[in-house]
Amino acid sequence: MDLTIPTASLSDTPKPYTVYTIAVHQSLRNYSLQKRYSDFSTLNDTILSQCDGISPPSALPAKSWLKSTVGSPALTEQRRQGLEVYLKAINESIDARWRSCPAWKTFLNLPSNAILGPAHKSPAPRSNEHATPINDPSTWLDVHRDLKSQLRDARLHVSRRDQATTAQTQHEASADVKRCLTKAATSIARLDEGLRQATGSRDGNANEKSGSRQPRAAILGEGEIRRRKDLLGTARKDLANLEESLLSFGNRSSGVALDAAAPSEANREALLKPNNSSGRRVLGAPVKETERTRELDNAGVLQLQKQIMEEQEVDVSSLTQAVQKMKQMGVQINDELELQNEMLGMVDADVERVGDKIKIAKKRVDKIK
Repeated sequence: MDLTIPTASLSDTPKPYTVYTIAVHQSLRNYSLQKRYSDFSTLNDTILSQCDGISPPSALPAKSWLKSTVGSPALTEQRRQGLEVYLKAINESIDARWRSCPAWKTFLNLPSNAILGPAHKSPAPRSNEHATPINDPSTWLDVHRDLKSQLRDARLHVSRRDQATTAQTQHEASADVKRCLTKAATSIARLDEGLRQATGSRDGNANEKSGSRQPRAAILGEGEIRRRKDLLGTARKDLANLEESLLSFGNRSSGVALDAAAPSEANREALLKPNNSSGRRVLGAPVKETERTRELDNAGVLQLQKQIMEEQEVDVSSLTQAVQKMKQMGVQINDELELQNEMLGMVDADVERVGDKIKIAKKRVDKIK
């Protein structure tokens, strides 16, 4: 695992503060965290309490009471470098007591049962990566999550390859697909081995009977083992489909290249044919001749085409004028409808007023009676 603090930025809160971005690089995944200086201070205090007061190999940068990092880029950069040195010192130290404490794992969002070695140790070769046992169920799920990401990336590269318009882009996308499929195959091998160990642990571990203290895989329930087998089978099918797609594309592209070469030679010969000595057009296109073009040469056909285009432009102009007239008529109809609506509103108001007068008249007639 490698730790760096590449950037520092200000928060978007009403009262801004400096946030440091921690980049965590692991063999299986990469992620980033954002922490304040107070989080580092709390980490340092917790490490001291959990490690019997033994200080980390590098001291935490001191807090400045007179200056603030919000308005001082120089102080922000100085503190960023100091915090990066602090994290690297703990991560690369031969003594693992600080890396093993719960506060360190909680600070970096690491599993509680993760075993962290010094960062400067050389990693195992990729060819033997599948031999590393997966003894933790959560680690198995992490590897499966990375496997899904690798298959998803492979599908994206396949889509980019199919949409590419140049041969170079297609080759680059195919190389990316191969790289993702290789990683996916390695992950499937590791997951399969870890699942076999989990199945063996459920049936019974022979090392416990013989008194051996070797670590064994965590015991999983029968339903969980069945679910993980289904996940692994689905991943194998996806991998096989992607590999088949990659292989079929290679065969198709080579076939297309061979087929495309034949008509190009025929077209080349047709283009290099000598022109007809009579000056008439060479009728090589599949378009049928018409009465207007039968007796014309190339210049006449070109002139006829220009004439037809002019006639089409006149027709388009006439159509445009007709559409404009229809638009004007529509606007006038709309204005007339609005006027009629206003008149109907006035008639409605008159009717209501006359109705009120009639009611008053009826009341007076009733009083006279």
